[in-house]
Amino acid sequence: MQGKTANLRKLYFRLINLFMTHRDLFYQYLGLPSLHPIDVEIVGAEGLYVTDSQGRQYMDFISGITVNNYGHRHPEILKAIRKQLDRFLHLAVYGDFVQSPQVLLAQKLVTLLPDPLQTVFFVNSGSEAIEGAVKLAKRYTGRPEIIAFDNGYHGSTQGALSILGKEEMKQAFRPLLPHVRFLEFNNFKDLQRISSKTACVVAETIQAEAGLVLPEEGYLEELRNCCSETGTLLVVDDVQMGFGRTGKLFSFEHFGVVPDILVLAKALGAGMPLGAFITSREIMCTLASDPELGHITTFGGHPVSCAAGMAGLEILCSGDLLSEVELKGARIESNLKGHPIIRSLRRKGLALGIELADPEKRQFITEETIANGLLIDWYLFQPATFRLAPPLTVTLAEIDTACTALLSVLTKATRT
Repeated sequence: MQGKTANLRKLYFRLINLFMTHRDLFYQYLGLPSLHPIDVEIVGAEGLYVTDSQGRQYMDFISGITVNNYGHRHPEILKAIRKQLDRFLHLAVYGDFVQSPQVLLAQKLVTLLPDPLQTVFFVNSGSEAIEGAVKLAKRYTGRPEIIAFDNGYHGSTQGALSILGKEEMKQAFRPLLPHVRFLEFNNFKDLQRISSKTACVVAETIQAEAGLVLPEEGYLEELRNCCSETGTLLVVDDVQMGFGRTGKLFSFEHFGVVPDILVLAKALGAGMPLGAFITSREIMCTLASDPELGHITTFGGHPVSCAAGMAGLEILCSGDLLSEVELKGARIESNLKGHPIIRSLRRKGLALGIELADPEKRQFITEETIANGLLIDWYLFQPATFRLAPPLTVTLAEIDTACTALLSVLTKATRT
């Protein structure tokens, strides 16, 4: 009977493969985070462009949500990946063997960072890096309290969700971590709530999912001072804004502060899954004893991901790519500024938040930009604000072409 059932199942799946498209199978078999995916089947990508199953090209002006800072399939990154593929893939749980891709990438990162950011712990993603950073802060300080910010976004695993600053996204999953408090970003008075009970404050230098909210002058410096005075660790989440996105290698460099723990991911892996939290050797060593293996990961710092990340850093640190970010961001701003449907435009480097005067136009603009071969995205906590974050490799000519298409959509939206 079991054999007959197994044969029937095999026949069923063969029939499915004959008559169902990849799009059908997408909805049939994948767990999805939303009921409203973009629903375009991508079969190729190169530079700024992704290509769908019908052969149509789209200008990727979100870079996989700031992952592909060097564009799709950059030849130097592909070269590094292929070279590592010929050496070895996964070997063992992270931290057991000396693996040169991890070592070289960690060394490169540390040489680019200020003291005391001396020691790198690799993981797989931004959420995991946040989990490790918060866990480390509690272990090092022995304190229970975690402070984060309203409208801050740090991922969706249990710990990261606990410090996410939007109740609507986490109410269904409570209870979450205890002893979490929230401050209002850019509220100087609120900073006085940081105390000797606080293990860490987790902050983005620029609040991305809030619609690209920049810190007021002196705010991050005051946050740094309050943390130092109370012995609280400052954890900076540079997952979205790191690796040249803002015109500097790391976004905190704009604001005259140095974190105790830095969290990185997204563009760190140059298109491959990779995250990291970075701190002083003194702080990091507390994860290695009492108990030993205080923090472990199987696939963290995968050698192929680290090889790709190293190639990405080499691209970013050589040539004019980083120095051109401000010029390119300003070009987008000058093309779009003044359109009547735009209420405000916020920008830092090649990260832009464009807020609509009429939020009801959101769906129309989403559909029309895709129809016009342009990919944009909307910030989680600001449904009237869409993001533009093209690869840093985008050219001025490509910017002008994309902006022409976008302006056409925006103008059409004002007439509907």
